[in-house]
Amino acid sequence: MRVVIVGATGNAGTALLRRLHTEPDVELAGVSRRLPDPAGVYRDVAWHSVDVAGDRAAGELTEVFRGADAVVNLAWQIQPSHDQRRLFRTNVLGSREVARAAVQAGVGTLVQASSVGVYSAGPKDAFVTEGYPRNGVPRSSYSRHKALVERMLDEVEADHPTLRVVRLRPGLIFQRAAGTEIARYFAGPLLPARLLRFQRIPVIPDHPRLRLQAVHADDVADAYAKVLRADVRGAFNVAAGPVLDPRVAASAFHGVRVRVPGPALAGAAALGWWLRLQPIDAGWIALALKAPLMWCARARDELGWEPERDALESLRELLAGMADRAGAPSPPLAATPGRPGTPGGVLRGRLPGTGDPY
Repeated sequence: MRVVIVGATGNAGTALLRRLHTEPDVELAGVSRRLPDPAGVYRDVAWHSVDVAGDRAAGELTEVFRGADAVVNLAWQIQPSHDQRRLFRTNVLGSREVARAAVQAGVGTLVQASSVGVYSAGPKDAFVTEGYPRNGVPRSSYSRHKALVERMLDEVEADHPTLRVVRLRPGLIFQRAAGTEIARYFAGPLLPARLLRFQRIPVIPDHPRLRLQAVHADDVADAYAKVLRADVRGAFNVAAGPVLDPRVAASAFHGVRVRVPGPALAGAAALGWWLRLQPIDAGWIALALKAPLMWCARARDELGWEPERDALESLRELLAGMADRAGAPSPPLAATPGRPGTPGGVLRGRLPGTGDPY
């Protein structure tokens, strides 16, 4: 089976390569804008440099996809958050080009990385299935883009019924090797990352709707691998327990919960983003407070998928990776100093949320 992974050098892509290397009958091809060092997990992969947002993306991707049994599209940009046109071009238009190329190349299966962010605002005291409304959280560009991509996939499915289309909707994806990347993308240069080595967070912001789900990258990769082997279509929620909320975090990391109103959280994020002190805008706070909790029974029943690591264990691993500035030899995961979102980046005039974070 020949599998092409678009966005193969990021958080989920690196884990999926690691997982598929254990499958002796899988031939791997990887697509990324900037290629990794072809060693370690990136070995034995036919690499192709393609920018999915480029003018020639559809033609270049079609040639790469020819002869492939499946395409897994993981390409997505979180940053630079101050350049929304660029994010839309990569996330929405780039995903459209991947789908077009898969159709043109006659690929049998297209698997798209979606997210809990595709869902409309929902409950935090109950769990939603894959049939819950998919209108996103309007204030979050990330959520709007996920919803637009899924609507595009609906049209692709309707127009090309022989193409098997699957969407995976994970919660937050954590692993040690993504520590530096996630710190750059979501925390910025003011994060005292070294202090996280003690696994202590002194103050935990407390809000009743600040309840999130997470999953280890290796468990997400296992779900993708099972999708490639199974005759399934449609969407699958993928998350591990327990739900991460202020109570769980305070207990695990010996912190004190401090009640913070939603507008204060959003206002602090907006101000820090506007001042270029940190890289996330208020839309991420809106998404955190409004995204529903997901029920993952379909993945268990139809894929035989169960997470091997719980969400708290995965979070601990991520924080250790942040403290140790862990990474991997690929452009997105590399722990290279001087990038936007790092103290070295600020010294070079590369402020959080601006410029190329890779």
